[in-house]
Amino acid sequence: MSAGAQSERRRSERVFHRVSLQAAGKTNDGRKFHETCATIVVNAHGALICLAHDVTSGAMLLLTNPETQEEQECRVVYLGETGEQGQRIGIEFLTPAPHFWGIEFAPQTTPAPVQ
Repeated sequence: MSAGAQSERRRSERVFHRVSLQAAGKTNDGRKFHETCATIVVNAHGALICLAHDVTSGAMLLLTNPETQEEQECRVVYLGETGEQGQRIGIEFLTPAPHFWGIEFAPQTTPAPVQ
């Protein structure tokens, strides 16, 4: 799939924005964890975060924004590479939450049909 086709199917704009979060869930071996983590990229439907604990694709997490105390349930949809700050994890909110990050996203526009 071309990069253009992928961007046309994005549900919301991606923004490089660092937010410290509290994440809670279960590790690969079923142990409960609670950790402070941070976002790399955010959008209205989720984010890319760095997580120190190992989780599986499809795992459920509860994220808390410490500035607002707002909580969002999310699902792990991507497992990326591991770096100094942990593994890159793509998460998707169970329901869109554009205001969770404390920023405004540009409204989505529908591309004009090709003539």
